Amino acid sequence: MVDNQIRPNKVTSQALIQALLDVPRERFVPDQARGVAYVDDDVPLGGGRWLMEPMLFARLAQSADIKPADVLLDVGGVTGYGPAVLSKLAGTVVALEQDSGLAKTLGANLDGLSIDNVAVIEGPLAVGCPKQGPFDVILFEGAVHDVPVAIADQLAEGGRLVAVIDPSLPNGGGAGQAILMMRRHGALSRRVLFDAATPLLPGFAPQPTFVF
Repeated sequence: MVDNQIRPNKVTSQALIQALLDVPRERFVPDQARGVAYVDDDVPLGGGRWLMEPMLFARLAQSADIKPADVLLDVGGVTGYGPAVLSKLAGTVVALEQDSGLAKTLGANLDGLSIDNVAVIEGPLAVGCPKQGPFDVILFEGAVHDVPVAIADQLAEGGRLVAVIDPSLPNGGGAGQAILMMRRHGALSRRVLFDAATPLLPGFAPQPTFVF
């Protein structure tokens, strides 16, 4: 996975590459999916949830420029693979998951690997974790129609937020873009990083509007 997917796709951070090598991805997917745990694609976890493809996750994580003292919010931690990798890069990871079954699995998987710098929070993804913020880094493990103001407001001064924005959601269509938001002097900037597509996170579809 690292040699064939990660390194050839502009991922050069040695700390991130080592974290990807250290975390056994097959432990975070259902037994029947272990044979495809390392494929270059999103892996279905059931219930409409997915494990983000390795290359996209790695490029988002690298773009976030994670530092050892950072407090990081992972939005949509599912079974814990993302939080496990990010725990090797950041000082503290807050893994937010709204599905109670997945949250329990997430915690159990991290315990099984003796990872102790990840706090698992169960709650609505679209709300974020305002009580645990502000965060130096916020990473979305799935696509969103747009970044909610409520979550952007949880970004600390000097903080970085990475996400895949897909305005075609919830129907999809592969028109997404990875973006980086940064807070400097209280103001948020935003720029496009690269084209990207990944399944929608629950709670982030556009709100319906009336048509007369």
